[in-house]
Formats: sequence, structure tokens, C-alpha cells
Amino acid sequence: MEPRISIVTLGVKDLRRSYEFYHLGLGFPTTRNPDQEIIFFQLQGVCLALYPLDKLALDVSPDLSSERSPFSGMTLAHNTRTKSEVDRILRRAEEAGGKILKTARIAEWGGYSGYFSDPDGYLWEVAWSADWQFNDDGSLVIE
Repeated sequence: MEPRISIVTLGVKDLRRSYEFYHLGLGFPTTRNPDQEIIFFQLQGVCLALYPLDKLALDVSPDLSSERSPFSGMTLAHNTRTKSEVDRILRRAEEAGGKILKTARIAEWGGYSGYFSDPDGYLWEVAWSADWQFNDDGSLVIE
């Protein structure tokens, strides 16, 4: 298996609301709309998909519940090139309907980060570190 994630799919309760949050609120690019039942956002290095939560659970297994706990043990991360971007992105997420769970602050690992949740409760960390470098395609250099 090649070490790659191609698509991250979020099961959402209201496809239109989530489309508006990610596309109109955060500015994620897409050529799709909620009437097409699935939304794909082509991000740098990975595709983010939105799909109705009940249909996603059914696709995995007819016995799987579509109920989610507030903390799934997973977060998504957006790493920034500048410290000021962290605050700007957190504000934008809140203005788009997200909820700030942790205001940006100096992290114990030395960087600067905060967390927001999207309308379905998916957790996003927005983080910056002076030590990070980025590839030309915007992906984080991991050594």
C-alpha cells in the first residue's frame, strides 16, 4: 500500500449546511453542490468529501449506528505558514458557524494553536510553528 490518504469523508447530518460552512464560509473549492448527494473539495494533497451521515453508516455496514460521540478520538489539522493566520482562520470558522473549542495560544510543544468544531462537531486544529517547512504544493514537510 502506498502511504497516502486520497479522500477523507465526513458523514454530515445536513449536507447543505456543511456545504455552506466549508465552501462559502471557509472557501474550500468545489464544483459540486448539495443536490448531487456528495460534495468533494479538492484540497492540497487530499480530497475532503461530505456525505450524509446515515448513508455513510449504511455504506460501511447495515448494522452500524450513525450516532457519533462528541469526541471520536480524531482531529483534522490545518497547519499555517504564519502565526497570525491561526487567529484569522479561527475567526473565519466561527463566523461561518463553527464553534471555537480552544482559543489560540502557545502550545506545550512550542507552537501556537487552537481548535474549532464544524457544524457536525468534527474537530479541527489550526496550528503554526516556526520550525515547520512546507513543500511547494502546500503540504507539510515531515522529517
